[in-house]
Order: sequence, then C-alpha cells, then structure tokens
Amino acid sequence: MNKPLCKPLEIPDNLNLKTWLESQAKEHQLNYLLAHAEDGVIWGKFQDGNLITPTEPVELFPKCNFPLLRNETLQQCRVFGKNSEVLFWQKHEGFKARLIKDDNIKKEEYITENQILWGTKSESELGDFTLLADGQQGLRHAVPLTGITFKNNEHPLRLTVHHYIDYDDSGVARIYLSRLVKLYF
Repeated sequence: MNKPLCKPLEIPDNLNLKTWLESQAKEHQLNYLLAHAEDGVIWGKFQDGNLITPTEPVELFPKCNFPLLRNETLQQCRVFGKNSEVLFWQKHEGFKARLIKDDNIKKEEYITENQILWGTKSESELGDFTLLADGQQGLRHAVPLTGITFKNNEHPLRLTVHHYIDYDDSGVARIYLSRLVKLYF
C-alpha cells in the first residue's frame, strides 16, 4: 500500500504569511485557500502566483466585514489542489505546517467525500468571487468561484475531501489522514 507523503514544513522566523503561502502554492501547484480565523472564515485562490481573497487586494464585499488573513487571528489554513495540500496552524509555541502529497496514490487507498457547503443563493459576483447567502440567519461567505447555478433552494457548492485509509496489524481499516482536494459546483 502506498501512503501519501506527509512531511513537516519549515516556517521562517520572520514569517510573511501571504508570501509564504504564495510560495507553497506555486511550488506544490495549489489552487485554493480555506482559512479559519478567530474572526471568521476566509476563502482565497491563487492567480498568477498571487493570493486573492475577498478582502485583498481589494475589499469586494465591504458590507460583510469579512476577516483579513492575519498571523494574529489565524487558527488554521489549508491551501489545496489536485495532488497536494499544505496545512498551516497555530500552536501555543508558534506556527506549524505540513504537506500532504499524493501523486502516486491509488483510488482504492482513499475515500472521496464531497461535502456540501453553505449557500442557497448568490447575492453578487465581484472579481473571481461569489457572495453566497444561506437561510434567514444571514449566513454569508464569499467563495472563489463564479457562474454558480442555483435551483430550488439547493446547495450546489461542494468541497472534495480525500480520507486516506490504513490498516492495523489485525487488518482493521481506519482513516488516518484527510486533505482538501477541490472546490466546485
């Protein structure tokens, strides 16, 4: 059984988060960013080597007050693409990061899960982002996709996750590692 490469990544002492994430995206051919911060969720995409979010380089949806990607509030961040994911997270002693790379993994060695994401209607599209709303609670997020088709109050947005399988000495299977793969509708 092949296992995906899972290795720790070096974090520079004088970390510029955006620059570091852009270099990882370029090196490992990563397309999207999903970050969880103390003040909310941040989606992003990499275009021509640059990270674009709903707040940078231009604030696309100012009425929503979306969070900025900042070292001080970041809890965890996943930068992902077809064959790799970089997970970056905050610990008491500082930041940690790891890379999962699965270029030679067979489909029998992981389970694919297509998670349903919030969003039953589009409020607007600006740049490469769509502002999605869901329900009467006012739940909103801006995803780095446009042209999303909505039908009958359904949730068309999906996030593909690979859950990697391992077996213990007695042959019992377990999921030992998971990573984000793609965002689509």
